[in-house]
Amino acid sequence: MLQDGITLYLCRHGQTDWNAAGRLQGQSDIPLNDTGRSQAQRNGRVMRDVAATRAEPLRFLSSPMARTRETMEIVRAGMDLSPDGYATDERLREIHFGDWQGYDIPQLRERDPAEVRRRSSEKWGFVPPGDHAESYEMLTERVAPVFASLRHDTLVVAHGGVMRSFLHRFCGMSGNDAAHIGIPQDQILRVHGTFYTWI
Repeated sequence: MLQDGITLYLCRHGQTDWNAAGRLQGQSDIPLNDTGRSQAQRNGRVMRDVAATRAEPLRFLSSPMARTRETMEIVRAGMDLSPDGYATDERLREIHFGDWQGYDIPQLRERDPAEVRRRSSEKWGFVPPGDHAESYEMLTERVAPVFASLRHDTLVVAHGGVMRSFLHRFCGMSGNDAAHIGIPQDQILRVHGTFYTWI
Protein backbone atom coordinates (compact mmCIF):
# COMPACT_ATOMS: atom_id res chain seq x y z
CA MET A 1 0.00 0.00 0.00
CA LEU A 2 1.17 3.52 -0.79
CA GLN A 3 1.59 6.03 1.98
CA ASP A 4 -1.72 7.86 2.51
CA GLY A 5 -1.99 11.23 0.84
CA ILE A 6 1.04 11.12 -1.44
CA THR A 7 0.99 11.67 -5.17
CA LEU A 8 3.44 9.86 -7.41
CA TYR A 9 4.47 10.73 -10.94
CA LEU A 10 5.84 7.74 -12.84
CA CYS A 11 7.80 8.32 -16.03
CA ARG A 12 9.14 5.66 -18.37
CA HIS A 13 12.52 6.42 -19.95
CA GLY A 14 12.49 7.76 -23.48
CA GLN A 15 12.87 5.63 -26.56
CA THR A 16 16.07 3.77 -27.42
CA ASP A 17 17.07 2.21 -30.73
CA TRP A 18 16.22 -1.22 -29.26
CA ASN A 19 12.73 0.01 -28.31
CA ALA A 20 12.26 1.28 -31.86
CA ALA A 21 13.34 -2.10 -33.28
CA GLY A 22 11.14 -4.11 -30.91
CA ARG A 23 14.11 -5.80 -29.21
CA LEU A 24 13.75 -7.03 -25.62
CA GLN A 25 15.97 -4.64 -23.72
CA GLY A 26 15.71 -5.66 -20.07
CA GLN A 27 18.89 -4.88 -18.20
CA SER A 28 20.99 -4.23 -21.30
CA ASP A 29 22.07 -0.63 -20.82
CA ILE A 30 21.02 0.96 -24.12
CA PRO A 31 21.13 4.78 -24.41
CA LEU A 32 18.30 7.07 -25.50
CA ASN A 33 17.99 7.98 -29.16
CA ASP A 34 16.94 11.41 -30.44
CA THR A 35 13.25 10.52 -30.25
CA GLY A 36 13.75 9.43 -26.64
CA ARG A 37 15.40 12.72 -25.76
CA SER A 38 12.50 14.63 -27.33
CA GLN A 39 10.05 12.53 -25.31
CA ALA A 40 11.95 13.33 -22.12
CA GLN A 41 11.91 17.04 -23.00
CA ARG A 42 8.14 16.86 -23.43
CA ASN A 43 7.78 15.19 -20.04
CA GLY A 44 9.99 17.85 -18.51
CA ARG A 45 7.66 20.57 -19.77
CA VAL A 46 4.66 18.72 -18.31
CA MET A 47 6.38 18.34 -14.94
CA ARG A 48 7.42 22.01 -14.93
CA ASP A 49 3.72 22.91 -15.24
CA VAL A 50 2.85 20.43 -12.48
CA ALA A 51 5.52 21.85 -10.19
CA ALA A 52 4.27 25.39 -10.76
CA THR A 53 0.92 24.48 -9.14
CA ARG A 54 2.43 22.83 -6.06
CA ALA A 55 3.13 24.33 -2.65
CA GLU A 56 5.74 21.70 -1.72
CA PRO A 57 8.70 20.56 -3.83
CA LEU A 58 8.81 17.09 -5.33
CA ARG A 59 11.36 14.40 -4.54
CA PHE A 60 13.11 12.64 -7.44
CA LEU A 61 14.05 8.96 -7.75
CA SER A 62 15.40 6.99 -10.71
CA SER A 63 16.48 3.55 -11.79
CA PRO A 64 20.29 3.59 -12.00
CA MET A 65 20.35 2.52 -15.66
CA ALA A 66 21.79 4.96 -18.20
CA ARG A 67 18.57 5.47 -20.17
CA THR A 68 16.56 6.32 -17.05
CA ARG A 69 19.21 8.61 -15.62
CA GLU A 70 19.48 10.53 -18.90
CA THR A 71 15.68 10.81 -19.00
CA MET A 72 15.59 12.10 -15.42
CA GLU A 73 18.29 14.66 -16.13
CA ILE A 74 16.48 15.93 -19.23
CA VAL A 75 13.19 16.12 -17.31
CA ARG A 76 14.81 18.02 -14.44
CA ALA A 77 16.47 20.43 -16.86
CA GLY A 78 13.03 21.03 -18.39
CA MET A 79 11.78 21.90 -14.90
CA ASP A 80 14.60 24.49 -14.54
CA LEU A 81 16.33 22.28 -11.93
CA SER A 82 19.92 21.11 -11.78
CA PRO A 83 20.13 17.83 -13.70
CA ASP A 84 21.84 15.87 -10.93
CA GLY A 85 19.52 16.51 -7.95
CA TYR A 86 17.98 13.04 -7.67
CA ALA A 87 18.52 9.67 -5.99
CA THR A 88 18.72 6.20 -7.55
CA ASP A 89 17.64 2.78 -6.29
CA GLU A 90 19.09 -0.46 -7.67
CA ARG A 91 15.75 -2.23 -7.17
CA LEU A 92 14.19 -0.08 -9.90
CA ARG A 93 16.21 -1.73 -12.68
CA GLU A 94 14.15 -3.17 -15.52
CA ILE A 95 13.01 -6.79 -15.60
CA HIS A 96 15.77 -9.18 -16.70
CA PHE A 97 14.93 -11.15 -19.83
CA GLY A 98 17.76 -13.67 -19.41
CA ASP A 99 18.97 -15.20 -22.67
CA TRP A 100 16.27 -13.34 -24.60
CA GLN A 101 17.73 -9.87 -24.11
CA GLY A 102 18.62 -8.29 -27.43
CA TYR A 103 16.21 -10.39 -29.51
CA ASP A 104 12.87 -9.39 -30.97
CA ILE A 105 9.82 -11.66 -30.79
CA PRO A 106 9.99 -12.84 -34.45
CA GLN A 107 13.58 -13.96 -33.86
CA LEU A 108 12.56 -15.75 -30.68
CA ARG A 109 9.70 -17.53 -32.45
CA GLU A 110 12.29 -19.08 -34.76
CA ARG A 111 14.74 -19.82 -31.95
CA ASP A 112 12.38 -21.02 -29.22
CA PRO A 113 8.78 -21.27 -30.49
CA ALA A 114 7.42 -23.38 -27.62
CA GLU A 115 8.64 -20.92 -24.98
CA VAL A 116 7.28 -17.95 -26.91
CA ARG A 117 3.86 -19.64 -27.03
CA ARG A 118 4.06 -20.30 -23.30
CA ARG A 119 4.93 -16.65 -22.65
CA SER A 120 1.95 -15.55 -24.73
CA SER A 121 -0.44 -17.62 -22.61
CA GLU A 122 1.03 -16.81 -19.17
CA LYS A 123 3.02 -13.61 -19.62
CA TRP A 124 2.80 -12.35 -16.01
CA GLY A 125 4.38 -15.44 -14.45
CA PHE A 126 6.65 -16.48 -17.33
CA VAL A 127 10.40 -16.66 -16.64
CA PRO A 128 12.55 -16.63 -19.81
CA PRO A 129 15.47 -19.05 -20.07
CA GLY A 130 18.86 -17.96 -18.81
CA ASP A 131 20.66 -16.73 -15.72
CA HIS A 132 19.09 -13.86 -13.75
CA ALA A 133 15.85 -14.00 -15.79
CA GLU A 134 12.71 -12.74 -14.05
CA SER A 135 8.95 -12.86 -14.45
CA TYR A 136 6.79 -9.79 -13.94
CA GLU A 137 5.65 -11.43 -10.72
CA MET A 138 9.26 -11.63 -9.51
CA LEU A 139 9.90 -8.05 -10.62
CA THR A 140 6.91 -6.89 -8.59
CA GLU A 141 8.34 -8.40 -5.43
CA ARG A 142 11.61 -6.54 -6.10
CA VAL A 143 10.17 -3.10 -6.81
CA ALA A 144 7.09 -2.92 -4.56
CA PRO A 145 9.07 -2.14 -1.37
CA VAL A 146 10.59 0.90 -3.08
CA PHE A 147 7.19 2.44 -3.73
CA ALA A 148 5.79 1.40 -0.35
CA SER A 149 8.67 3.22 1.37
CA LEU A 150 8.03 6.61 -0.26
CA ARG A 151 6.78 9.25 2.18
CA HIS A 152 6.67 12.33 -0.05
CA ASP A 153 5.28 13.27 -3.45
CA THR A 154 7.87 11.91 -5.86
CA LEU A 155 8.72 11.75 -9.55
CA VAL A 156 10.04 8.26 -10.33
CA VAL A 157 11.77 7.57 -13.66
CA ALA A 158 11.94 3.86 -14.39
CA HIS A 159 10.94 1.28 -16.99
CA GLY A 160 7.90 -0.25 -18.64
CA GLY A 161 8.14 -3.42 -16.58
CA VAL A 162 8.49 -1.50 -13.33
CA MET A 163 5.38 0.53 -14.17
CA ARG A 164 3.42 -2.63 -15.01
CA SER A 165 4.42 -4.04 -11.64
CA PHE A 166 3.29 -0.82 -9.95
CA LEU A 167 -0.11 -0.87 -11.67
CA HIS A 168 -0.66 -4.44 -10.54
CA ARG A 169 0.46 -4.06 -6.93
CA PHE A 170 -0.78 -0.57 -6.11
CA CYS A 171 -3.63 0.19 -8.53
CA GLY A 172 -5.48 -3.13 -8.59
CA MET A 173 -4.80 -4.03 -12.22
CA SER A 174 -4.79 -7.77 -12.91
CA GLY A 175 -1.44 -9.35 -13.69
CA ASN A 176 -2.63 -10.33 -17.15
CA ASP A 177 -3.79 -6.79 -17.96
CA ALA A 178 -0.63 -5.24 -16.49
CA ALA A 179 1.60 -7.57 -18.53
CA HIS A 180 -0.06 -6.49 -21.78
CA ILE A 181 -0.80 -2.80 -21.22
CA GLY A 182 1.17 -0.33 -23.31
CA ILE A 183 3.38 2.03 -21.30
CA PRO A 184 3.96 5.23 -23.29
CA GLN A 185 7.31 6.97 -23.25
CA ASP A 186 5.89 10.44 -23.86
CA GLN A 187 3.42 10.66 -20.97
CA ILE A 188 3.55 10.72 -17.17
CA LEU A 189 1.44 8.41 -14.98
CA ARG A 190 0.03 10.46 -12.09
CA VAL A 191 -1.12 8.32 -9.13
CA HIS A 192 -2.98 9.32 -5.98
CA GLY A 193 -4.26 6.46 -3.86
CA THR A 194 -5.45 3.84 -6.36
CA PHE A 195 -6.55 6.47 -8.90
CA TYR A 196 -4.25 7.04 -11.84
CA THR A 197 -4.26 9.05 -15.05
CA TRP A 198 -1.84 9.78 -17.88
CA ILE A 199 -0.75 13.38 -18.31
